[in-house]
Amino acid sequence: MTRADSLAREIFSDVANKWAFLIIESLGEGTLRFSELRDKVEGISHKMLTQNLRMLERNGLVERDVHPTVPPRVEYTLTEAGQALRATVDGMCAWTHRYFGHIEASRRHFDA
Repeated sequence: MTRADSLAREIFSDVANKWAFLIIESLGEGTLRFSELRDKVEGISHKMLTQNLRMLERNGLVERDVHPTVPPRVEYTLTEAGQALRATVDGMCAWTHRYFGHIEASRRHFDA
């Protein structure tokens, strides 16, 4: 396995979770403060949001901007790479909406 393959698997493992997808989707609409982001991503805990934002920042998908105020104002924005990934996330969301009924029917049939 090449280093690029290894890195690709690592990145995919990082971002292929529901919280990362929802954070990317929310930040695609523009820069948000931590509390605004927490409000938009329904059901996420403070800890999970912090962990996912750090992971996304580490992978160069989110930029964190700390304003020197009291208390500090922290804002998060998608980077160019994050915006490009958002296009993929949007495609997955569109696919889900398109095939939602089909998936539900298949699950009902399978679980019967």
